[in-house]
Amino acid sequence: MDHAESYLEDLQQALAGLDLAVVHQVRAALGAAREAGRQVFVCGNGGSSSTASHMANDLGKGASQGGGAPFKIIALTDNVAWMTALANDMSYEDVFVEQLRNFASAGDVLIAISGSGNSPNVLKAVELANERGLTTVGWTGFDGGRLATMVDLSIVVGSHHMGRVEDVHVVLMHLVCYYFMEK
Repeated sequence: MDHAESYLEDLQQALAGLDLAVVHQVRAALGAAREAGRQVFVCGNGGSSSTASHMANDLGKGASQGGGAPFKIIALTDNVAWMTALANDMSYEDVFVEQLRNFASAGDVLIAISGSGNSPNVLKAVELANERGLTTVGWTGFDGGRLATMVDLSIVVGSHHMGRVEDVHVVLMHLVCYYFMEK
């Protein structure tokens, strides 16, 4: 079997292992936040930051155009000036949590994306979100890391390959966003 066939076979196995019941719960939490006018935050590092930005785009524009309440969504990854100021003046571990301190309230939602589940800046954001009464969602891979045990709703991609974990996270993002876009 060549590399492409092997990669796709492993990806299909990771997709087949998704807990769709939790996907439905994530959709319900986002729908409830939308209807209540609550804020949705999403964060991650590296490829996960791109997934966070993509999700903010798809929910903020695509899922908010068909009538009804718009999604109030912010990717905590997108304000580069703020993030670099926080990283420089405080620490990189504070780039998400300090933004949340300014905006997050009980009833809001935080979606935290971390391939390993152990990104210190993501975990710090989840800790604050839990303290403030946000609904917390974690998307991770590998063994779930600390993130899987800290959130209200956890989806762990059954793979130890970062590329496949990130592939499945993009599929998860579209499963959530297109649910609202196609309703």
